[in-house]
Order: sequence, then structure tokens, then C-alpha cells
Amino acid sequence: MDFKRLKYFHTIATEGQITKAAKKLHIQQPPLSKSLKDLETELGVTLFDRQSRKLVLTEAGEVLFQKVETLFSHLDDTVTEVRDIGEGFTGHLAIGCVKTCFSYIPNKLNLFRTQYPQISFRLKEGDSYTLAEHLINHELDFAIIRLPLDLDQFDYLQLPDEGYVAVLPTEWEFPNEQYISMNELATYPLMLLHRIQGVGQYEVILEKFKRHDLNPNIILDCPDVDMILELVRSGVGATVIPESTFHHKNIEGIRMLKISDETISSQSALIWSKDRYLTKSARRFIDMFEMEKLEPHSRV
Repeated sequence: MDFKRLKYFHTIATEGQITKAAKKLHIQQPPLSKSLKDLETELGVTLFDRQSRKLVLTEAGEVLFQKVETLFSHLDDTVTEVRDIGEGFTGHLAIGCVKTCFSYIPNKLNLFRTQYPQISFRLKEGDSYTLAEHLINHELDFAIIRLPLDLDQFDYLQLPDEGYVAVLPTEWEFPNEQYISMNELATYPLMLLHRIQGVGQYEVILEKFKRHDLNPNIILDCPDVDMILELVRSGVGATVIPESTFHHKNIEGIRMLKISDETISSQSALIWSKDRYLTKSARRFIDMFEMEKLEPHSRV
């Protein structure tokens, strides 16, 4: 099977039109159409439904497209690995990070940039489930996520546990200026972080209230910590978040209180895909976490 035909097929499927595909490939439409017809003849199947303005993959076409996607992904990894045989002082890193874990990024990025100034970065934000999907799809090199998360498909380095704190508007009156109990916290309207999909800290926090036989007044859940903190500042409600997130926001009008009678902690991890080649630049970035003598769960 001609590799060029597969490339042409993949581009047509991605673009949805012969015209757009030809423009992207910098070739004329007739040879591109002929290449597609030759591929269909070779395979003995119809790959596209041509009834609509946009070409739609048939069932056979969809199967071929998924296989070609995987083939090209492995090919890209192979090319990267071959090129990476050198010292790997140049390149590109795609990093995912949960917003509440962002405190890990600035110092690490600054240190890495000092040592390897020719490395460029793409930083993507999302919840743990979403970032894991991006890793599986080879859209990221690694990600810093909050646990729990199914890690069967990943190698990972667990990061230190982190305590949660209550954050309330400064305009509210507090019985204590430094601490708040779970019973007191349950009397306030609460806004909690909630993953787009899967089990996360939302469920962990609710379980803590349940242990105290309390039914908290949850008025809002949201996957974005910045939105929640802005709502706290506006006096809408209180929240419970990782302590480092509060310290790195510097938002006026909010106050942090320790939880006096319960320990709510969060585990986070640096994760990367098991089935993908890890570039030298990615290895070096992960090495910075290992050098801090964090607990390793997989050899890099």
C-alpha cells in the first residue's frame, strides 16, 4: 500500500473536502481525487459518502482513518526518537496542568528555561480527566494532575500531599480569625470544585462532611478555581481549595481559614503515557521533580 495515498486519504478525511485537502497538501485536485479512487479500488471499499457537500467517512473509511491516525502517531514518535539521539537541547514540550496545581509550574519553567533556553513550551489547562485524555491522544508530553485518577495507562511520579483550607469573603463575620470547624463551614453557602468527568475532590470533601454527620449547603459546583474565587470575593459563598492555590491568587476581599477538626488533603502526580516515547527534554523536565526527592513510582 502506497504511503502517500494514506497521507492523502488522511488529509481528505481531516479536511472534509477535496478542495481544502488539495490546498493543504499543495497539489491539484485531479491527482488527489485519483489517488483516493485508486486507494478505494485497491481496498475494494468505498471510503467516503459523497452525497453531502462535506465528505463523510463510511464505516470502512472510519476504521482506516483510526488505523492511519495510530500509524502516523507512532511514526511521529519514531522520527522524534531518532532526532532525539543527540543531546536534545532544542525542541518543544507540551505540558498539561490542573489550575490548582499551577504553583508547581513557574519555578520549574524558569529553572528549565535557564538551563535549556532553546526549548519552547505549550501549556494546556484542564481538569485531571481531560488532561489524561490529551495524554492518551498524544497531545501532551506530560501533565500535573490531581488524584484520584485511573493511572493504568500512565507512568507517574507522585507529588507531596497538600492540605485544603476554607476560603471566605472578608466581609463575613467569623467566630475565629484563623480556624473554622466543619460544623461552622456547613452553615455557609459552599461552592466546590467539580471535575468535568470522573471522581475528584468534590466527592472527597462531601465524604468528610458525611463523617461529621453534616449536610453542607452546596450552592454551586464548577471546574474552574478562578471563577469560584471570584465568586467568593463577590460574597456569593465560601469554598474549600488546596492551600497553595489560595497563596498564588492574591485576590483581595477573601480570607483563608484552617479547618480545625478535619484533615482534608489532596494528592497530585506528574503523569505521562506508558506507550509513548519520552523525549530527552521531557525526561530532563521530570528529572527536576525527581531531584527534589519526591516519591517515584516509575523509572524515567
